Amino acid sequence: MNSVAHVRETGQFGRWRLLPRLNADTLTIFLFLLPTLVLIGIFVIWPIVNSFQLSFYKWNGIAPTREFIEFDNWSRLLRDDIFVKAFRNNLVVVSLSIAIQMPIGMGLAVLLDQGGRFFLFRLFKTIYFFPMLMSSVAIGILFKYIYDPSFGLINPALEAVGLDSWTRAWLGNTDTSLYAVIAVICWQYTPFYMVLFLAALTSVPEELRDASLIDGAGEGRYYWHIALPLVSGTVRTAIILSLIGSLKYFDLIWVMTEGGPSNSSELMATYMYKKAFPSFEVGYGSTVASALFIIVMGLAVFMLLFTRRFETEV
Repeated sequence: MNSVAHVRETGQFGRWRLLPRLNADTLTIFLFLLPTLVLIGIFVIWPIVNSFQLSFYKWNGIAPTREFIEFDNWSRLLRDDIFVKAFRNNLVVVSLSIAIQMPIGMGLAVLLDQGGRFFLFRLFKTIYFFPMLMSSVAIGILFKYIYDPSFGLINPALEAVGLDSWTRAWLGNTDTSLYAVIAVICWQYTPFYMVLFLAALTSVPEELRDASLIDGAGEGRYYWHIALPLVSGTVRTAIILSLIGSLKYFDLIWVMTEGGPSNSSELMATYMYKKAFPSFEVGYGSTVASALFIIVMGLAVFMLLFTRRFETEV
């Protein structure tokens, strides 16, 4: 009887009765997550692991046998001038994408947030979002014709305003090809960040805006000192998304320039594709892919930790 009373007083009986329920709940959660975990393992984790494995082999992707060459592919990568140039081009894409897309996206979001629910501003929101609705391949082909030096739109427009010296083969010039593509990338993806920032701004309580305006803060001070610090988490997320997307960008570059001319617009993703498929160097292409994964993960974690400091200060 004393032992039974001790169990009742300490609640041990209740804990033992709850344990099977916890195990059942855990099993149910695991069973619901199992299909997703299997798909992630097959289509995400295994390709990454397999890429790292292939980076230690010399293989053309067709032959039934592979030659184990240890770290030869990695040492070759460190001495590869084209890969280094592609990495630098990726850094340029990252820097300009963040520097251009974030301010313009925030500016458009502020403009639409001030407009509220007026029909005209809702129409602008739809028009501004059009580039995101288009296929990257279609956008690449479209701007490839726009940049064409013979019958494109840019050179005749420059000639019409007296800037004949500015006309050039935008995609065929090693000095301008990368920046011409970056301009198209920013045009396509700025609407995404506009919608992201607009959603964050509309979540700010309206009372804060009314109070700041009553205190004489003005619209500019309200957005700079109140709204922007409150949506700093969204800005941080947008910067990380832009960083990751810019480092692994492929489709628009490939359609417009294929990394040329003379590798002036080469990115790590396009270089990886060239080595793995057209050149039949699957082992070395896997090495480039593995290096790309390490760089993206490293820079993403660094940016996450770096921007967290600014978010906690506000």
